Amino acid sequence: MDQSKAKRYNRLKLISSIGNIITDISFWVVIIMSGLNILLAQICYRSFEQPLIQFYFFVILFAVFNFIIHFPLSFYSGFILEHRFSLSTQSLGRWMVEKMKSILVGLILGGIILTVFFVLLSWSSSWWWILIWLFLLIFSVILSRIAPLVIFPLFFKFKSLENQQLKERIQDFAQKWNLQISGVYQFNLSKNTKKANAAFTGIGKSKRIILGDTLLEHFDEDEIEAIFAHEVGHYHHKHLIRGILLNTLISFLGLWLIYHIYNLVLDLNSYESYQLEALPYLAIIFLFYGLVTGPLGNYISRKYEYQADYFAVSTVGKSDVYKNSLKKLADLNLADESPHPVIEFLFYSHPSIKHRIEKIAGAT
Repeated sequence: MDQSKAKRYNRLKLISSIGNIITDISFWVVIIMSGLNILLAQICYRSFEQPLIQFYFFVILFAVFNFIIHFPLSFYSGFILEHRFSLSTQSLGRWMVEKMKSILVGLILGGIILTVFFVLLSWSSSWWWILIWLFLLIFSVILSRIAPLVIFPLFFKFKSLENQQLKERIQDFAQKWNLQISGVYQFNLSKNTKKANAAFTGIGKSKRIILGDTLLEHFDEDEIEAIFAHEVGHYHHKHLIRGILLNTLISFLGLWLIYHIYNLVLDLNSYESYQLEALPYLAIIFLFYGLVTGPLGNYISRKYEYQADYFAVSTVGKSDVYKNSLKKLADLNLADESPHPVIEFLFYSHPSIKHRIEKIAGAT
């Protein structure tokens, strides 16, 4: 792979991501500093009588503004950049359709969360944060359960893996490690991209293995088994459950901290917690909290990836096959094999290919 090309691609993706972060911060700062939060709140109060309807209208106004200012960067990073580096297989029309579907799913899921959030915020000014924490815990478990069955099929067509020999090989490996899966599926990732991917998704009866058709096209059975073993490693080490528990702890501490910071803002401005004028302050507090905790989540995710790598190599016993699979994935996905350590620490949920191969070499 041409690493100079990969570095250019990832540098531009990084610039786009940082641009989105700066845009987000600027958006809320301008809203608050200009007094638009007060003006738009007054419009909502005058237009509707029911507090929940006022809230919905307030959120819709901000969502539309936010979409408009983010669209240029979204279009550049999601369409132009992917075509520039010959990674996308989407037409402009297809990209727009997929974008609209993701927006609609986001509106439904976000609408549920925001509705519960506002109801709890209005109901209790003292305990809303812990009640929201409990709701998010339950909601995340339910979402993990239904996403493979309800949400993923909205974007891709899933069918049982056609290669029967490979399917039996994967099922035998899963059974060996007591991984009960509902099936092994392939999906048409190639309709959007030339990149390859595989994943272990779902919890309970929705646990399944999904393999992109691009992966099946470019990798042989030994390589796919090694990649699958990595996914089984996540199950073996209970990374999904541990991730949910860890996120639960982080969100509990975060919501407690956000609650106290928000109360300081309310006191300074003489607002009630549920007033529309105050909500943009809460939004920017959440934004900064996410920016601070993001690197921590990435650090833990990278440790999980190393553990899954070691599991794959130790169980399959073909370290060269697995290392070759990682390199092929990096080539197809145009990954930067050796990003700057600071960039990797802040933004990478997976270790760089260089570090993963070094860890494998040191463990074998």
